[in-house]
Amino acid sequence: MISIMPDPILALFDLGTDRPLHRNERLFHTGEPVRFMFAVAEGKVDLERHTVTGARVLLVRAGAGQVLAEASAYGDVYHCDGTAAESSRVRVLPVATFNARLDSDPALARRWAARLAHGVQHARMTAAIRALRTVGERLDAWLAAEKPLPPKGEWQALAQSLGVSHEALYRELAKRRAGARTPALPASDIPTLALRGPLR
Repeated sequence: MISIMPDPILALFDLGTDRPLHRNERLFHTGEPVRFMFAVAEGKVDLERHTVTGARVLLVRAGAGQVLAEASAYGDVYHCDGTAAESSRVRVLPVATFNARLDSDPALARRWAARLAHGVQHARMTAAIRALRTVGERLDAWLAAEKPLPPKGEWQALAQSLGVSHEALYRELAKRRAGARTPALPASDIPTLALRGPLR
């Protein structure tokens, strides 16, 4: 049985099977047909895309208790890559089984809809943060959204989430440690500041 949060959506994956992943192992590729849904049981899995120049864009780093690429339940192909950020274990369920279970349980379907709505809110917040002008503003907006600063070993993933280079993020964090920190940006200001333009 899946040993993660007691959530009815995640309980669906009790019908699935375990799949271990090594660090950097690919779970699915962009453009592959959607045949399965996945929930992270242990470890972390990155959802990522690559630009035409080969640059990596981290969309989400999913941990235990999270369903991966939720919109895949309604798509023909995966629109991102799923890659293990560390040694991990996922629960695998055929997408047809997943959808049939939702179709048979209206209450569960409403819970799933709420989860998808939350995902849309998160995506909008991430887009607004990435549209802020400076590294400091992006970091303040991240923290104002009640997202904790991750351990040092995960700062590179944070930089990718913010849409900045890890060198730029390290410089900003060093500046703050030295006492030159600017005030935190209120979450209510994020949409307004997002109109200023790209990072310079």
